[in-house]
Amino acid sequence: MSDTSTAKPVLYSGIQPSGSIQLGNYIGALRNFTKLEKDYRCLFGIADLHALTVRQEPAALRKQTQQLAALYIACGLDPDANIIYCQSHVPAHAELAWVLNCYSYMGELSRMTQYKDKSARHSDNINAGLFTYPVLMAADILLYQTSVVPVGADQKQHLEITRDIAQRFNGLYGDVFEVPEPYIPKETARIMSLTDPTRKMSKSDSEESYIALLDAPDVIRRKLRRAVTDSEGEIRVDPDNKPGVTNLITILSGMTGQTAEEACASLAGKGYGELKDAVADAVIEVLTPIQQRYQQLIADKDYLAQVLNTNAERAAALARRTLRKVYKKVGLYQG
Repeated sequence: MSDTSTAKPVLYSGIQPSGSIQLGNYIGALRNFTKLEKDYRCLFGIADLHALTVRQEPAALRKQTQQLAALYIACGLDPDANIIYCQSHVPAHAELAWVLNCYSYMGELSRMTQYKDKSARHSDNINAGLFTYPVLMAADILLYQTSVVPVGADQKQHLEITRDIAQRFNGLYGDVFEVPEPYIPKETARIMSLTDPTRKMSKSDSEESYIALLDAPDVIRRKLRRAVTDSEGEIRVDPDNKPGVTNLITILSGMTGQTAEEACASLAGKGYGELKDAVADAVIEVLTPIQQRYQQLIADKDYLAQVLNTNAERAAALARRTLRKVYKKVGLYQG
């Protein structure tokens, strides 16, 4: 299909192929992406270059890249209507990142919270890529003249520096880059850890704290039965006093489409065991067809390779336009 139309604004999202996609990613982001393709030209990048800031086992990284591509499609993203591709398959990402490095400042990069956090967690591998990670992210976004970027709280700072770099470059050379805005859905369910419901669900925590999209039904049920609640016994939404119960109700609402009030009403007079079973039933019902579709896709390596190759070509065609413009503006001779 052609990607020459400029009628739709561009939405860009990148996810690293490291570890499992968890339920919070699905409810908060992935599920909503399928509703965006009619309003936006959507690019979903598998951010494999970003993954290299932490030491990776090569075979595992390749496998996780295929898995993420299959999960994107299994969750309902159409690889013809959207562009689903590997970041490393489009060299313009790294090329633009070098140019933008020359327009980024050490001070602003050193203030990045993720750099500080990852440096503390991986003190034996504080590499230059970890430091310049936000510049590559800026290149990912600016390369496609992106209008909106879905961001969580942990990525908000990176979008802000992307905007700063774009505005700095535009101030020198004219309107080269679209300055992206954050995409914030009207209703965003914040899914918390099952073991510590005061913290956001994250795949970087212990496996018992999150539900992965590929968890087997018995694993999902076990994790939810062990989810932290409280000693009160009443099922109601109360984030301050009952964060664990509130989180389970939020998950139930996200899986069934019920409001929190409707979910509570359906469990009136029942205990936490029944709440946990209801949540497990709802999660398993939604994830089972996704897992079945995923298994079909992951078994067809030729199809996945064809999708990623074709989509990388489509992404590269868009990227080259911006890169040529940037090279011309900064004075690089192109013949």
